Amino acid sequence: MRTALAPLIAGMSVRLDVIDVDSDPALCARYDELVPVLVCDGIELCHYRLDEPRVRAALARRSR
Repeated sequence: MRTALAPLIAGMSVRLDVIDVDSDPALCARYDELVPVLVCDGIELCHYRLDEPRVRAALARRSR
């Protein structure tokens, strides 16, 4: 998912934090079977595969 996300955020002032879900019991309990998961501003955008339209919409909302 990180590879697919890279072209969408290239040139944007966004920060990508990669977090090991298995290192945090609360995150593991919430996302264990949904990894990889992409969350933006606390909203889960997609898991397993990048949902490009949803990510583009979230990025557009952030840039307003």
